[in-house]
Amino acid sequence: MKVLIVGGVAGGAGAATRMRRLSEDVEIILFEKGQYISYANCGLPYYLGGTITDRERLIVTKESLLRDRFHVDVRTMQEVIAIDSLGKKVTIKDHSSGNVYDETYDKLLLSPGARPKVFDIPGVNMSGIFTLRSLEDTFCIDDYIRAHTPKRAVIVGGGFIGVEMAENLSKRGMDVVLVEFSDQVLAFLDKEIVYPIHKHFRENGIKLALNTAVKSFARDKQEADTISVTLSNHTKIDAGLVLMCTGVVPESDLASKAGLALGIGGSIHIDNTYRTSDPNIFAVGDAVSVTSTVSGKQVLIPLAGPANKQGREVAEYILSSKEQPASALLVQGSSVVKVFDQIAAATGLSEKQLISNDIPYKKTLIHPSSHATYYPGAMPMSMKMLFSPEGNILGAQAVGYEGVEKRIDVIATVLRLGGTVFDLEKLELCYAPPVSSAKDPVNMLGFTAANLLKGDVVFFYPQEVDELCRQHAYILDVSTPDERDLGTIAQSVSIPLDELRGRLSEIPKDRKIYVFCRVGLRGYIAARILMQNGFDALNLAGGYTTYNSMSKEEQALKNDEEKLRTLTASENIMTSINDIASQAFSDSPTKTIEINACGMACPGPIMQVAAGMKAMSAGERLSVSATDPAFASDIEVWCERTGNTLISIQRDKGTFHVMLQKGVASETANMQDGPDMRNAGNDKTMVVFSGDLDKAIASFIIANGAAAMGRKVTMFFTFWGLNILRRSNYVPVKKNLVEKMFGFMMPRGSKKLGLSRMNMGGLGGLMIRSIMKKKNVQSLEELMKAAIESGVRVLACQMSMDVMGIKGEELIEGVELAGVATFLGAAEKSDTNLFI
Repeated sequence: MKVLIVGGVAGGAGAATRMRRLSEDVEIILFEKGQYISYANCGLPYYLGGTITDRERLIVTKESLLRDRFHVDVRTMQEVIAIDSLGKKVTIKDHSSGNVYDETYDKLLLSPGARPKVFDIPGVNMSGIFTLRSLEDTFCIDDYIRAHTPKRAVIVGGGFIGVEMAENLSKRGMDVVLVEFSDQVLAFLDKEIVYPIHKHFRENGIKLALNTAVKSFARDKQEADTISVTLSNHTKIDAGLVLMCTGVVPESDLASKAGLALGIGGSIHIDNTYRTSDPNIFAVGDAVSVTSTVSGKQVLIPLAGPANKQGREVAEYILSSKEQPASALLVQGSSVVKVFDQIAAATGLSEKQLISNDIPYKKTLIHPSSHATYYPGAMPMSMKMLFSPEGNILGAQAVGYEGVEKRIDVIATVLRLGGTVFDLEKLELCYAPPVSSAKDPVNMLGFTAANLLKGDVVFFYPQEVDELCRQHAYILDVSTPDERDLGTIAQSVSIPLDELRGRLSEIPKDRKIYVFCRVGLRGYIAARILMQNGFDALNLAGGYTTYNSMSKEEQALKNDEEKLRTLTASENIMTSINDIASQAFSDSPTKTIEINACGMACPGPIMQVAAGMKAMSAGERLSVSATDPAFASDIEVWCERTGNTLISIQRDKGTFHVMLQKGVASETANMQDGPDMRNAGNDKTMVVFSGDLDKAIASFIIANGAAAMGRKVTMFFTFWGLNILRRSNYVPVKKNLVEKMFGFMMPRGSKKLGLSRMNMGGLGGLMIRSIMKKKNVQSLEELMKAAIESGVRVLACQMSMDVMGIKGEELIEGVELAGVATFLGAAEKSDTNLFI
């Protein structure tokens, strides 16, 4: 038997080697129109990003291996241009010699793959605009980057390749703009899972242009290497490189010209034994459709895994009269993608796909950790599962930093074997604190889904919250007060979970109670308490964490639009943030000082940066590592306001690595000690009237933050605020009776202060100090010391001291005695004045 194979990647090469293992007698000729066979398509972005440095590593199987080990006649640079199905022959063009010849066959296998989808956009064919499909494309892009050193890349399309190229071109030093027609990247994910990816992109400097299309490309007449990209919102972006990643379509032209039947999306139609409309011609890979294991419908899923399995399986159908349905044509679409430090994975159908296929479903959302939280290094993840009213698994998605694909692989296996959510409850999975939890996240998905199906809980979802607020629904937050201070749902009522049983009388029984906590677990417990006490309670799936993520996306989209509007040629948009400092300080000293602020909470990292910068000379660099989630945004504002240069921000899982340089380019030549960071008119003043612990902490956090930004800060302590400044130990000073009474009744120093709310006889203060310690937030006393050392002017109102019988000797070191005129003089030079 003589078998011809068209296409030497994935399915084609896999079929050739499998056929040889099955038969030593079959004659196999493999045609590949390109220069390479069996290369790593999925590794191409990582070569362009520099992770894979050796071109040879991208070639999985060399021609010589197929020839020598498998006795396959491999013909590269030879394209099959026509099929004569009646004469059972093909016509080949040899691109090396230009010769055209025919080759007969007994069986023909088509594995041409898919080609990039390119829209008819004006200017799309000009140099500097690429698609990425083959090794040849990869090397052309690499050569272009080396020759032209583009500073900005525009990527059109937010699918797998677009997302991976955004990361890798960014790592190669380019400023990247990703343009996507829909309102999200990675269409196979639902919003709850994709929003953390959007956020992660922005944290890594990728600019997103969502709900946006490209209208045209034009060459800048004055800058030959610059391509002007006009978007549908009329924004113009100048780029040095454009990559079209707008999806793929089946490569079926050859089959169509031969008169073979086509299927959905222009794919090559095959039966369940890989046979086309001609029984002697077979087809596999991205050029054919597959059957969804969930919907049972024909779909296009261009993934390497299914293509390889089909190549292996089709060999048996070609060499035998096997008729039973092919298993590799049943595909559930398991996929995974790396986005900088995050991993996103999915299997089965998404919620959008279930809706479009009119498949009834239920869903659950959880936010577990990658392993036991008491073991260091546990990382958060977000997971979503979709299932039928009977409990059959329809799909699952997850995003996080560690262990994501492992959990989706487990669920993919259960889905493939026809399992249910009740099976997930019972799975016995590996457990050790460094890698998992006794209740694995997969088990937790099973528990929450089973609880819903059994009626133990009723969910409401983040998408419903805003409408519930408009309807003035009764929304109950069972988070702790400290958590609530970090954000909550508007109009919600606060009753911490541990107080719920004792406060049931405060909750109306004639209304639905919409309960939420941070991630949903305590909300579930609260809902169970309420349900068993006669309330109609629902729990927010995914908790406030999911709702907050979705709420912030709207503002983030507006910010994206604003950033894009600034990318004009007149503003030197070809210079990225990672390139500014190298240009500005090319002749400056490059001494680098390192600061490790990991584990410190706000404002600790910024204060460390300010202290480090104070001791540096202009042009010197500061390398900072921090784990505070707000640090990435804080440092940008700090640099902008203090006249220093932010060179780069990189994130390694949960740690930010920031490089700064003291000073800015235009000032460096005339600066010896860096820019004057205490600009007149930007001073800050505050009146501290309260003697409450929480308000005192807030006052000094703001003061330290302002001082870290180089502002002159004046704090004026009056009346009860003076107690913050008192020494904690007794100071023997002469006082009259009234003064002694005041002194006895008032707290002596910051350690004796109570909370403005929930003080509980001093327990509240102890609790908040304990939480601050655990969260690595500086204590009030440390904040006060840091503020004074940073130059914050701490004034004690002399008049209030006289009224309340407080003597100067009783105050901590660094406090100045002053009158109202001193404060007003400082306030007149201030652009911000607070009364606390």
